[in-house]
Amino acid sequence: MASVDDIFKSSGVSGKRKLDTVRNPNEIYKSAKLSSNRSNRHARVDDEEHDSEAGPVPPQDENDEFGPDPPPDDDEGRFFGGGITQQESEILDYVDEAEVNAAPEKIDAAWLRKTTVNFEKRITKNAQLRSKYEGEPQKFISSEADLDADIKGLSVLSEHPELYPDFIRTGCVASLVGLLAHENTDIAIGAIEVIGELTDEEVVAFDSQWNKLVDALMDSDILGLLVSNFSRLNENDDSDRSGVYHALEVIENFCLQQTVAERVGKDENLLKWLLQRAQRKEDTVSQNKQYSAEILAILVQSCTFNRGQLVRLDAIDQILQLLAPYRKRDPERGSDEEEYMENLFGCLTSLLDEDEGKAKFIEAEGVELCLIMLKEGKKSKWPALRLLDHAVSGASGTEMCQKVVEAGGLKTLFTQFMKNLNRPMMAAMITIFAMMLQFLPANSAERIRTLAKFVEKDYAKTLRLIQARQTYAQRLANIEKRRRRQQKDYSESEVEEEEAMWIFEKIDEGLFTLQQIDQVLAWLVAEDDGAKKRIKELLAEHNTELGAIRDTLKEQLKELKKIDKQQDTKDMLATLIEFV
Repeated sequence: MASVDDIFKSSGVSGKRKLDTVRNPNEIYKSAKLSSNRSNRHARVDDEEHDSEAGPVPPQDENDEFGPDPPPDDDEGRFFGGGITQQESEILDYVDEAEVNAAPEKIDAAWLRKTTVNFEKRITKNAQLRSKYEGEPQKFISSEADLDADIKGLSVLSEHPELYPDFIRTGCVASLVGLLAHENTDIAIGAIEVIGELTDEEVVAFDSQWNKLVDALMDSDILGLLVSNFSRLNENDDSDRSGVYHALEVIENFCLQQTVAERVGKDENLLKWLLQRAQRKEDTVSQNKQYSAEILAILVQSCTFNRGQLVRLDAIDQILQLLAPYRKRDPERGSDEEEYMENLFGCLTSLLDEDEGKAKFIEAEGVELCLIMLKEGKKSKWPALRLLDHAVSGASGTEMCQKVVEAGGLKTLFTQFMKNLNRPMMAAMITIFAMMLQFLPANSAERIRTLAKFVEKDYAKTLRLIQARQTYAQRLANIEKRRRRQQKDYSESEVEEEEAMWIFEKIDEGLFTLQQIDQVLAWLVAEDDGAKKRIKELLAEHNTELGAIRDTLKEQLKELKKIDKQQDTKDMLATLIEFV
């Protein structure tokens, strides 16, 4: 006997969204909904090519421009081509016209009450028939098709989020979530799709409306049921693969709010599944594998709790293993694999915000992998440098800076520094140098080796640093000239109003990078007399003095004094100012 899934899939019920590797699943589902509304009342018989009699076809009449005349009606007025009478055709045309001109159904509280009552009846009827005819699916498949249609009908609520509170009060949210446990996975997938539409970021809902709906969904154990579906859906089947995709879509929707994202992160089973799915071996990285990595990156972006959860689940070592193949191999441009790699780097970067994450990164030889990628990688070169930049930053960067030197990173870093780098890579490189000189202990072997790099080969790296300083300083000077020119006739209040705008523009043009360059130069001046002399000479070539470095540091210290944090940085800047 055929299984219920097979019967349901061949029952003619339409509207299920299919995951397409080329087209966006949301577009496919929307187009399916549109096509289901089109009228199919007109019966049509496809013409078949056949000979009415033997022998060659008679030649076309020269005066006949459009071929032979159609066959005449029979005595009853029946068309041979359509199979319906003239009267029947007119009746159907009238019905179609009436449907087009009919007033659209009003979606309001009354409509919602009627819809939810019918929806609950559909669920009950299907459950009763399934229980009564457990071994005879053909006797309950019709109720299943009706239930599937009612589930998809709830998607219209996404256009009326003002009805979300009423929808919650009816208790239908729990019923909809409960369908994720339905024996027929097509019903479960349909419910997942609708939940995804109701929680989509494009729904024009107030935060209060969206939050109440998500709270109701979470209270109904939607996360647990989604994880259960992950274990029973077979991604070798197109429909099930689509179901996994839409389940991931629901989870992504939940992560739109940080508080909800933290609730998602508390589900350890979900985090474990996401990690396992991101590690599944595939000949080509699939959309769902990429999506799993993306959700992991989203979960840890702005939530400390989630970062701690993943660190404890040994996510850092697992992600480093996933990234290791990219030290020499590049993913195809624009592919799911390229986005997959970027998401893994993004997730790892966020995890290093935690001290525990930094320790795990060192333990798992993350520094060594980054240095290899920086030396040998192509597409992985920039994300590896950005990751290393993030790793050495922060109050707990001392051990990381020491590890960079121990792993032979100075040669790799300074070799790259001397190349023609783009702005993001130059900024990251200078940040790493600034952090190393800030955190490496005085008179330590690691610090002395770092300082020596700026001195060797007749201060070649120091010259490169001065050249970079000149570039950034010129950009900022141009902004300042433009600001003064525009504000020439401004009142004091007008100048204050635009201050933030000009600050942001300076940041975009490299204000922070210039500050870090001047920190590195100040350290060199403070710790090496030969470097001090050479820096003065190089600055003089650009009509600049050490006083320019001092002014940069003073301005940075002034801004930092406005906040209570970063006392160590304030003390460092005050000390460096005395040397320049």
